[in-house]
Amino acid sequence: MKFFHPIAILFIAASFVFSACKKDKEKEEETEVVYKTEQSYVLADISYGSEAGQDMDIYLPANRSASTKVFVLVHGGGWHAGDKADFDGFFNVLKQYYPNHAIININYRLATLSSPGYPKQINDIQLALQHIQQAKYNVSREYFFFGASAGGHLAMLYGYAFDPNHNVKGICNTVGPADFTDPSYTDNSIYQYALTSLVGPYTYAQKPELYLEVSPVHYISATSPKTISFFGDADDLVPETQLPLLHDKLNAAGVYNEATLYAGEGHGGWSQATSTDYTLKVANFINTHFNY
Repeated sequence: MKFFHPIAILFIAASFVFSACKKDKEKEEETEVVYKTEQSYVLADISYGSEAGQDMDIYLPANRSASTKVFVLVHGGGWHAGDKADFDGFFNVLKQYYPNHAIININYRLATLSSPGYPKQINDIQLALQHIQQAKYNVSREYFFFGASAGGHLAMLYGYAFDPNHNVKGICNTVGPADFTDPSYTDNSIYQYALTSLVGPYTYAQKPELYLEVSPVHYISATSPKTISFFGDADDLVPETQLPLLHDKLNAAGVYNEATLYAGEGHGGWSQATSTDYTLKVANFINTHFNY
């Protein structure tokens, strides 16, 4: 993924938004204590917690050190579905074109009727990051988050509200909602119970403070991580009003950000032209703000 090279085509072919290729990975024993720093590793299904869903895939580059940056992939699925496998192709592309960066592709506990996604999914992100900081992995605490849909929301919520040490240096949010107090949500009966998987069986009218609590824009400050976002104006899950609500707040706080609203595009399945534009913008953002 470097500027205008053929990576653009490869990135598009592998991207989570547009296709679903599988990555070639080796199953490593979680009990292995030492990973040699001169050697690279691709580790599959490594547990970072004791409960089902608390596992991740890890790429450790060769010749890594305490300055090795980490990409963090957070899948979507409406907080109640999805899997890290949705990001398999993306994992492979990042590994190929940023071979000196580590990658973690995380699963998290999915929401159920009796156990909503918040706050347990934020807790899982925290646990995953704590796990990768073990000495045996030998990587830095500098993270760049990629999140799609619900994963974009979780990436922003963690980066803006739950990262007091400001280890998250950048976020790429693809069709992830940022403000659930948006009238496009609260005044539309279609979305009345849209957050059941995230907050439980409560409407905005019943618990407005909870809807505010899970809205990433509520936590934006001058120290928030740089953010690039992509939305579609034909998305029936995430209203296009989310873009200005998010990026106007970032602008007001003085946080560097980029935002694109694609005409005629929905919640994924984008056209080749849109895919190409998306790819080049993401690559430029990473190369400018994280790949240094």
